[in-house]
Amino acid sequence: MGATDSSLAPPRDQLVGGVAPPTARHRRAEDAPAEGASVAAAPLGRTLRFELVKLLAQWRVRVALAACWLGPAAFVVAVGQQTQLPADTVFGRWMHASGWAGSLVVLGFCCTWALPLLTALVAGDAFAVEDRLGTWRHLLLVVRSPRRIFAAKALSSAAVVGLMVVGLTASSIVGGLLGGAGHDLVGLSGQHVPTGRAAGLVLLAWGCALVGALVYAAVGLLGSVAFGRSPMGLAAPALLAVVLQGAQLFPLPAVVRLALPSQVLLGWRGLFTAPAQTGPVLAGLATALAWTAVATAAAHLLFVRRDFANPTDDGTGRRALLLGALPLVGVLAASTTLVALATPARGSGIEQAQVERAVATSFAHLYRLQTEELHRPPVTEQQLATGATCDRAGGRYAAQGPGNDWRCVVTWHLPGARAVGSAVYQIDVAADGRFVADGDGPKEVNGYFTVRTPDGDQANPLWQVDGLVDLMAPPPSKG
Repeated sequence: MGATDSSLAPPRDQLVGGVAPPTARHRRAEDAPAEGASVAAAPLGRTLRFELVKLLAQWRVRVALAACWLGPAAFVVAVGQQTQLPADTVFGRWMHASGWAGSLVVLGFCCTWALPLLTALVAGDAFAVEDRLGTWRHLLLVVRSPRRIFAAKALSSAAVVGLMVVGLTASSIVGGLLGGAGHDLVGLSGQHVPTGRAAGLVLLAWGCALVGALVYAAVGLLGSVAFGRSPMGLAAPALLAVVLQGAQLFPLPAVVRLALPSQVLLGWRGLFTAPAQTGPVLAGLATALAWTAVATAAAHLLFVRRDFANPTDDGTGRRALLLGALPLVGVLAASTTLVALATPARGSGIEQAQVERAVATSFAHLYRLQTEELHRPPVTEQQLATGATCDRAGGRYAAQGPGNDWRCVVTWHLPGARAVGSAVYQIDVAADGRFVADGDGPKEVNGYFTVRTPDGDQANPLWQVDGLVDLMAPPPSKG
């Protein structure tokens, strides 16, 4: 009974030093880490590749990528074949003249709605999908580091969003070139922009859009972490876009407007004025980067504090929402304070002197363009000595702030002529500084949408004038 079964004992030739080798059960026990010992996490590079494969395997992401790389080119080519142009959009009226204008029209649309929706598809569901599928335990077992999981998901989302923006950029530019309109561009001050410089400015403008897309991506990550399996995380970037679009419609103080994260998606237009309005561009970039960093840090803090051992805890709750929203409110307050201290922006940023200067500058540049169309002797802006006198509602209201009741009388001088030319414009100034001036006569100057030239009827560049008021321009001196 007490004898050892010889069939379970190892053969003598396998004994080493009189000690039998460990059995399989012993080997498993010996190979297991000691209690309290740390287990090495999976490399970040491997985890990042895994998250990229997961993202690119989703059909909706593939469809969005295909639309980004093919849609803008098809749109620009199709519009270039039409007689009616999207004249109500920035650079829309110049799409027949320059292919770079087509890329900027696409950019304006993307900055308004396309980028928030695209980032919602990618980043807004990055964490919530694991809650819905119940795969957190498996992912943590493989990666063994919540921080590396967060970093991999954040970096993969940013990479896919960047790929989408690159596709939009390349496709819109190729579409303009395929349309046969790769010519010089007319800027927002009516100035002539050579095609080489226009190409660089277009790429810089799309770079601003990429930074703005990262803001929406960071907010999407934060919403995906804070709302758990709820679809509200998926809608967070779109909701932010709706709120920011609504805020742009109100006559907010210039310092608040410049501190909004959407400023980077509007400020790029200042690159196309003469002189360039770099202040709003830099303010928008700084604010967007701050929002991206704070939203990402808040999402990381919520994620690493989550109790993954509790299968019913998906990270949602009043505390999570509070920790996610308060940092964004704080960065908005800090950005507003810094803009107020560092810039001369005051009030709405739209003052009478600023409107008069912007209208006169645009008219002078476009008058030269009309002179070239009519084959008249060339003139310079200095020779024209263009000026403008503007008021609102016939002087019934203070000449400041946005509104569609601005009226300007533009005057200029021609070399060798004693008479002073004058033209009237009805102007609609938006709260973000963009204005559209409609010509109101005389007919030979700005009263009709075409002019008769030796080469036939051509679009009259002075009939409708697009421009941009610098919200950061110093207030006019008194005296």
